Amino acid sequence: MKNASHKRQVLEDVVKEALGRLSEDKLAEVFDFVSYLLAREQREEKAEELDPKKDPILKYIGGVSVEPFAHKIDEILYGEED
Repeated sequence: MKNASHKRQVLEDVVKEALGRLSEDKLAEVFDFVSYLLAREQREEKAEELDPKKDPILKYIGGVSVEPFAHKIDEILYGEED
């Protein structure tokens, strides 16, 4: 695990050095990209948190697509027949 920590530190140092050589405009682009990556990671973590065992309502998602709810729903809602 120490090797991974060392590798991360070297990578951080190289990135910091490269950032120091960028123009302000390019630095802003890097910041936008890093913000995007962090937001995507956060969305992925939230998606992993969806667990029907922890949140019972998740077991019922899609439940209205089966009988008796789905049958004649247009007629009930809009007065239209199938």
